[in-house]
Amino acid sequence: MKRIAVIDIGKTNVKLAVVDLAARVEIAVVTQPNRVLEGPPYPHFDTEGIWAFVIEGLRGFQAAQGIDGISITTHGACGALMAADGGLAAPVLDYEHTGPDDCRAAYEAIRPAFAETGSPALPMGLNLGAQIFWQFSQDGGLADRVAWIATWPQYWGFRLSGERATDVTSLGCHTDLWNPHRGGFSSLPARLGIAGKLAAPRRPGDVLGGVTAEVARVTGLAPGTPVLCGIHDSNASLLPHLIDRAAPFAVVSTGTWVVVMAIGGAAATLDPARDTLINVNARGDPVPSARFMGGREYEMMRGGRASVAVDGDADRVLDGGIMLLPAVVAGCGPFASRRMEWRGRPDGDGEAEVALGYYLALMTAECLAQVGAQGPSIIEGPFAANPWYCDMLGAATERPVVRATSRTGTAIGAALLFEGGVERTVPAEPPVTADPRLGEYARQWRGAVGEGCRQARVN
Repeated sequence: MKRIAVIDIGKTNVKLAVVDLAARVEIAVVTQPNRVLEGPPYPHFDTEGIWAFVIEGLRGFQAAQGIDGISITTHGACGALMAADGGLAAPVLDYEHTGPDDCRAAYEAIRPAFAETGSPALPMGLNLGAQIFWQFSQDGGLADRVAWIATWPQYWGFRLSGERATDVTSLGCHTDLWNPHRGGFSSLPARLGIAGKLAAPRRPGDVLGGVTAEVARVTGLAPGTPVLCGIHDSNASLLPHLIDRAAPFAVVSTGTWVVVMAIGGAAATLDPARDTLINVNARGDPVPSARFMGGREYEMMRGGRASVAVDGDADRVLDGGIMLLPAVVAGCGPFASRRMEWRGRPDGDGEAEVALGYYLALMTAECLAQVGAQGPSIIEGPFAANPWYCDMLGAATERPVVRATSRTGTAIGAALLFEGGVERTVPAEPPVTADPRLGEYARQWRGAVGEGCRQARVN
């Protein structure tokens, strides 16, 4: 198994990468925005647009590089309600739609407790169970039309292979449908009337089957090219480190969401009101996690502008105490009830960029503290290239920060599902040496945020 095509469906972008499995490098990447159609009947993902992009990308990659297998990784909080004929029984709801909030009280009456699921009550459609409950309430015939249900990676696996499944990492991603302590469905599927309709859960590295004859025909792939079950994107970022590293460590997966996952850290009491949760990793094990919408916050504040900050901007931010306080995106993360404010005003775009990087790092440090993280913090995704973020995170946690070099943080992990756990030696990280002004800035930021902000250092 040499070259793996990875379908990576993020909330913001859809990517297709070819990974050289032996070298653990991406040798080709194509991307397009993940378009949301406004309706009717509600905002939903453009499944046919994604499918056309995937087929065209597979065709091009097969011609240029050759593909030996396909792995799939997607964002969470998403599932497909399938009809008996293999089509969708209803469009795939965009989890940022506020419709599920309209029946929140009724849903809470049947929703399992956090102690059972490790899944916090989240707004909009961020709990997959809430999505299904709302969709059934809006369309009286939908429950009868639904023959079976797939989580998001497995919907695409079904279209490629014709085989049905869910996977443990997607079910374990704040769906309310999974009990991570037992490793099985929670009490919610029975209460929703879908206990017999959820496709059987499988491990992400299981082979669903080979590509269908039609997919082989339109892409040029060899008949029977294997398709894996697939994995939740944050857990794809985690997997290489589970294979290579000894605990303790933490992985920070950065994209639309910043998701922090602690492996082998200190015992921590998770607070669902602060967007902590239990994820389930590729091995089926529970992982204490915390998150906030950092990538969305970055885009909101930067507005697509290119990076312009220099060291002089950082000096002025640090010496002037210019701070961005939470939360740029309210309603999620460790400070969900707060509203964004500035302490001091940045003079120019460079200072604003630095202060934003520091803010995102301090939010991440708070998430790390909440889950008892210890050891190095490995940064996956675009924030690994942000020097202001990485410098502040190291200073705020007083632990090493490791910048992953992958162009798409999830693709390598998704491809490694084919490898079966071959370990590599990871060199020890050097001790943290930081400008003392960064540590003082972190202390002042925490003081400004006020009660509830934890000291982010865990020895």
